[in-house]
Amino acid sequence: MSKECPDHGLFEDIYWSDVDMYLKAEKYSYDGKGVQNYQTIESNCPFDCGLCDVHLSSTCLGNIDVTNRCNLSCDFCFANAKVQERVYEPSFEQIEEMLAALRGERPVPTPAVQFSGGEPTLRDDLPDIIKLAKKMGFLQVQVATNGVRLGEEPRYAQTLKSAGLSTVYLHFDGASRNTEPLIEIRKKAIEHCRNASQGVTLVPTIINGFNDHEIGDTIRLAVENIDIVRGVNFQPIAFTGAASVGGERRQRFTIPDLIDRIEQQTNGAIKKSDFYPVPCVVSLSKLVEEYTAEPKIEFSAHPHCGMATYVFVNGKDLVPINRFVDVDKFFKSVDDVIDILKSGGLLGRSKAMMKGVKVINDCIHESIQPKNVHFKEMLKQILKKQNYKSLGEFHWNALFIGAMHFQDSYNYDIERVKRCVIHYATPDPERRIIPFCAYNSGPNFREEIERKYSIPLEEWESQHRK
Repeated sequence: MSKECPDHGLFEDIYWSDVDMYLKAEKYSYDGKGVQNYQTIESNCPFDCGLCDVHLSSTCLGNIDVTNRCNLSCDFCFANAKVQERVYEPSFEQIEEMLAALRGERPVPTPAVQFSGGEPTLRDDLPDIIKLAKKMGFLQVQVATNGVRLGEEPRYAQTLKSAGLSTVYLHFDGASRNTEPLIEIRKKAIEHCRNASQGVTLVPTIINGFNDHEIGDTIRLAVENIDIVRGVNFQPIAFTGAASVGGERRQRFTIPDLIDRIEQQTNGAIKKSDFYPVPCVVSLSKLVEEYTAEPKIEFSAHPHCGMATYVFVNGKDLVPINRFVDVDKFFKSVDDVIDILKSGGLLGRSKAMMKGVKVINDCIHESIQPKNVHFKEMLKQILKKQNYKSLGEFHWNALFIGAMHFQDSYNYDIERVKRCVIHYATPDPERRIIPFCAYNSGPNFREEIERKYSIPLEEWESQHRK
C-alpha cells in the first residue's frame, strides 16, 4: 500500500503479504444492506461518523467500553489505558441508552454486544450490565478481559455466567511465560470458567519477532482445553493507542503471515487453503432471509478484514472442516438455492428444498468426517425444520481459528471502514455508532469521545472513595 501526504511525503506499508490469498479472499467480496436509520447525512468517510448512507454493513457486533480503567499496562492496548489521567466510565443509564441504540438499528437489530475497556471486570456492576443486555434481546453477550479477576476469584466466572454471559473473550498472547507473563493466572481463569461451564475464546495479539513462534503452541493449548475453549481469534498488532510509536516495519504482521505460521507450526495439519474470509458466509444469511422473508444479519465485512476456519479434534488429529466439506462448491450451490427460492411460490420452495438436500449430499463426505461430527444431519434439520439447536452443538464440537486485523493509520483503507461490521456505541446525545477502525485509528473518535465524557482521575477517586 502506498499513500502520499502533501506535508509528509510518500508512505508505504504491507497490506497483505500473499497475493494468492489476497485474490482468494477478494472472490467473496459482498456489500451488505447497510442501515436504514443512519445517523448522519454527511459522507466524508471516515470523518463524519456515526453510520451514514455510504456505510455498507449493519452492526454484527456492538462494542461498548464500560471503563478505560485497567489493572494492567499492555504495550499494544487500543485504549492506551496505562497512560490515562482521566476516567471514562459511562453510567449504567448511559450504557442502557447505548444498548438501545444498537438494538434500534434497522433493518436488523444488532444481535451481539461485547463489553470492553480498559478492563470491564473492574466494574462491580458488570453482572447487572450483562443482565440488561440479555433483557434487551442481545443473543450473544461477550466480555473482553485480561482474565485477572477471573483467575483470582474462583466464583466470578459463575457470577458472569449466571448473569447471562455467552463468551469470555480472554486476552492470551502465548503459551509460555516469555510471551505471556500472566499465563498462570490466565490458565486459572480458564479453569474457573470450566467449573462454571462458561465458554472461552482466546485472543492473542501477534507481534512479529515477539510471539509469532508460539502460534501453533497456542492452538495446541486451545485443543487441550476444547471442552471449554471455543476458539482462538488472533489479532495481528495494530499500531495505534499504546503501540502508536516505533516498530511499524519490523513488528508488522499480516493475516497471510499468521496463516503461513499456522501451517508451519501445525506441521500442515491446518493449511493455508483451509481459511476463508469472513463474508464467505453471507450466502447462508441470504438463504435464511429468502426462506423466512425476514431480514437477517449479514457478515458483510471487507474480505481483507479477517480469515477463519473451523477445526475438529479427532483423537490426536486436527481436521479442518473443508477436509470433509467442499466449501467452494457448497457456497456456490447455496447461491443456486437462493435463485430457486426467488422464483416464488410453493413450487419454488419445494424445488429449493430438493436442491438443498442434493447440495448437502454432494458437498459433504461423511466417510471422512470425524465421528463426533454430524454436519449433514445438522444442515438437514436447519433446511427442513428451521431447527437451529444443532447449529449450537456444531459450535461446541468445533474449534474456531480466526484472524481479525484491525487497521492503523499506516495501512488504513477506507473501503474496509465502509464495510465494517464491528461498531462502537457512544454515550453522546446522538448515540452515534462508529466503525471499529474509525474509533481506534484514522480519525480516532475514541480520543474525542473519552475526552468529552471523562473526568479527572482525582475527581473519580474522590467520588468512589470508600
